[in-house]
Amino acid sequence: MARPLPRPGTAPGWPALPAVVLVLAVVGAGLVTVLLQALGLLPLIGVPRLSGAAFGDVGRDLGTGTALSLAIAAASTAVAAVVGLATALLLTGRRWLGAAAALTVPVPHLVGAAAMGLLLADSGVLARWTGMAGWPELVGGRWWVAVVAEYAWKESAFVALLVAGALAGRLGPLRETAALLGAGPWRRLRHVTLPLAAPALLAACTISFVYAFGSYEVAALLGRASPEPLPVLAYRLSRSIQLTERPQAAAAAVVLVVVGLAVVAVAAVALRRSLARTT
Repeated sequence: MARPLPRPGTAPGWPALPAVVLVLAVVGAGLVTVLLQALGLLPLIGVPRLSGAAFGDVGRDLGTGTALSLAIAAASTAVAAVVGLATALLLTGRRWLGAAAALTVPVPHLVGAAAMGLLLADSGVLARWTGMAGWPELVGGRWWVAVVAEYAWKESAFVALLVAGALAGRLGPLRETAALLGAGPWRRLRHVTLPLAAPALLAACTISFVYAFGSYEVAALLGRASPEPLPVLAYRLSRSIQLTERPQAAAAAVVLVVVGLAVVAVAAVALRRSLARTT
């Protein structure tokens, strides 16, 4: 007698268990080490002693850096979501456009940051082409425009590919059915396209948000020297020659991880509800 096939979503995940355990062990060991350093239980110098002094020493910078990182991640993710969703809708039936969008995905963010700096700087390509006097301070300026632009450019292609993959093979028949029932373009977009794209869009935006919130290289290259986003603050303190600043770097890293996990948890709940509405 043939064994019945598992229902969708209930397939066993045992083959992936060794890799998952290995990743959890490595990441968990790193997180525990950082937490112990931040609490003063694993100092590089001195006697171990439970203390929250590291958080207090860098408290003002932690608040400012967290707010700035959240603002950068939110702005870049919002732009990437709009551009990526529009691109995903254009990808339907256009393989060449999908291939063009995929070209930006393997480009490292470090290379993208260098290219964005050469493009948007006051002596960059756009300033020279336009010949505009008093070119706005887009790189290293007050509003972190170049940082948001780089993240939005890179992540919009990622969003587009994920959403286009989720819509492939499902959107066409449903839109045709809605059109036969008398739904116009806007009603089809609102009641068919957007609900189908919502789970993939939410998942892609969550990944993009957490990455933009936690990475430092783009903000370090294209942003202002002060105030510092949270990842830049943590990296600078970790590279300091003063060993007494390592607990402060660990404290910044702990806040970075906690906020990132909180965002993922909220997004997971929203994603489950979105999937429940579409099934």
